[in-house]
Amino acid sequence: MTDQAVDTHTASPVSEGPAPGAGPGPGTPGFFGRERELRELRADIARTGLDTLTGRKQPRARVLLIAGRPGSGRTALAEELTRQVADAYPDGVLRARLTEPGGERVPTERSARRLLDALDIPATPGATDDDLTEVLRAALSARRVVLLLDGAADAEQVEPLLPDAPDCLVVATAEGPLTGIPDVRPCTLGGLDAGSARELLSGFAGSVRITCDPRAAEALAEQCAHRPASLVLAGGWLAARPKASVAELAKQLNDLPADTAGARGSLERVFRFVHAGLPRPAARILRLLALAPAGIADPHTASALAGCSVSAARTTLDDLATLGLLHPLDRSRFDERRPGSRGGADTELPQYEVPSCLLPSLRALLETEDRPAELQLARARMLERTVRLLQSCRAITDPDGSPARKRLAGLPRSLRFPNVSAAAQWLGARQPALLASARLAVAEGELDTLARRLMAALVRALVAHQGTEAAAPELYGIHQLVLDVARRRGLLREQAAALLNLADLDAATGRTQQALDRYRAALEAARAANDPYATGRAMESVGGAYQELGDWQRAADWFGRALGPRLARDERLDAARLYGRIAAAHTYAGRYGEALRNWRSAVAGYRKAGDVPSHARALSELARVQEYAGHPEDSLATCREAVEWARQAQDVRLLGALQLRLADTLDRLGDPAAAGLHRTAAERMLGRELPEDGARSSAYEIRSASSRD
Repeated sequence: MTDQAVDTHTASPVSEGPAPGAGPGPGTPGFFGRERELRELRADIARTGLDTLTGRKQPRARVLLIAGRPGSGRTALAEELTRQVADAYPDGVLRARLTEPGGERVPTERSARRLLDALDIPATPGATDDDLTEVLRAALSARRVVLLLDGAADAEQVEPLLPDAPDCLVVATAEGPLTGIPDVRPCTLGGLDAGSARELLSGFAGSVRITCDPRAAEALAEQCAHRPASLVLAGGWLAARPKASVAELAKQLNDLPADTAGARGSLERVFRFVHAGLPRPAARILRLLALAPAGIADPHTASALAGCSVSAARTTLDDLATLGLLHPLDRSRFDERRPGSRGGADTELPQYEVPSCLLPSLRALLETEDRPAELQLARARMLERTVRLLQSCRAITDPDGSPARKRLAGLPRSLRFPNVSAAAQWLGARQPALLASARLAVAEGELDTLARRLMAALVRALVAHQGTEAAAPELYGIHQLVLDVARRRGLLREQAAALLNLADLDAATGRTQQALDRYRAALEAARAANDPYATGRAMESVGGAYQELGDWQRAADWFGRALGPRLARDERLDAARLYGRIAAAHTYAGRYGEALRNWRSAVAGYRKAGDVPSHARALSELARVQEYAGHPEDSLATCREAVEWARQAQDVRLLGALQLRLADTLDRLGDPAAAGLHRTAAERMLGRELPEDGARSSAYEIRSASSRD
């Protein structure tokens, strides 16, 4: 397992990134200083622990803690340490961020799920924190990995994720000590040393200006309190003004009023100064990026927030990144467009991360310099743009000429994807921000039209590109979000729909009793909302859950309750299907008389509705029950009738299965010659369908509406 294959940096919840410019990535020339801290941390890896001193084997991975305030470069140091020791851990590096950009804790369930995704280990949708962390620890027990946990709020966040494997290493970053985790000594970060501060400034402003006036450089570093984030902002300001001197910047910072610094010290002071020097449109876009979900923005997000063109937003974002006010994410993927690309809403557009250490300042500026109505409009534009991109992302999967593709052709080029692959790549790259958008919509406490459209569009796009099974963990979370808001606001129809969707996912993962409880709750909500569709679906699903639990009588009873409204509305196909489900439940219970009556009703319903394939399958099931009931002659006649209907339906698989059933019935009736002819015909048909011998036998069984035989 390689380092690249095990990396949750872009898929995990976002917290504080590296201090701007203090190292755009591990091992890059942008990392400055911290030699003493690196030596101490590397020595701490091999340090004898308390367990070893007492003669016991170390039960868990060694935990290294890098403590420092946001903007101190704690993440950059953790990345550099990880790079230096990565060769000793052949199974790679796992990264998880434990704090959202706004300071909110990332739930353990989400962190564990992202780490399991990085290991390519499936996690059950809706699983509890304990279940997921147990699977994670089991997966890491046989591996040698470095686990980088960034932005931990406290020990309670870190402890469940610690591997029970002494051969693993955990590097955690936090503001303070992780009290409660034994044998952890924090490496506390202050400012950079004078030499490293000058080197960092030289990387932005050039060595000439720094070496020509070392005292001014030292004064500037003092104004920045030697903090990497502040130094980067100062360096970016100098880089944008080649003719400005270092002494000039140091003097301007020194002349700022005392109250300009506020409670956040040098970083706040330098940021306010840099922000004041930005062109007004760029300053406004920067402030509005505080509204970007998960602190991640691309030109589409910035364009929607500011109400400008995508190209103008991209230029502004590039300029802000040059100044150190944004972090490019995976920029190497976006530097140049692929040959022949004609643009569009694809992953060629770069993504940027707003440094979390700057978010408090940005949000404070939003409150003082932007009106609430303008912010509300910006959020609405961003949400609308996201919905349209998701709709385009899903529509590209439809066949040419479909209504969705025709509507897609009418969208602006910037909202269209050139092909399915580009849409899937965009969805994967933007998935953390999209899921964060859904969580933000719920956090607002409102489920208005745009938010509902966002939830629906996100679900459809995930299913279209990833499939229901692969996207089940994300779908479970989205449906739970909808349920929370629907309950809070008393939206009964949405509550019923969310409960049904969650119950379906529970049923698919084997939590049948939990699914049954949710189906019943959905039925109550649907009845209160007077929603006939949801009521019928809930009653049928309750029956299916009882059938899965082996309670055949209750299953048949609930299917019967769902049947009544279908008959009243003359919904023949649905009624015929429910007759089949009732018959299947009676068959499992051994009540063949009831099963035969209901299968005959299903056959009649499909015949009247003109559904030839379903008619043939219903006849085949009727023949099977007749055989179970001890009526081989009736079964033979019904099976021959089913063969004729299967030929009309051109269902080769069903026809082959029916030929096998005819062969078995003729054997029982004492006609082996005719049975051999039918069996040969069946083998020939199923052989074309299923070339592998192992798979062929499973095709012989004719499936009913139920999943059970």
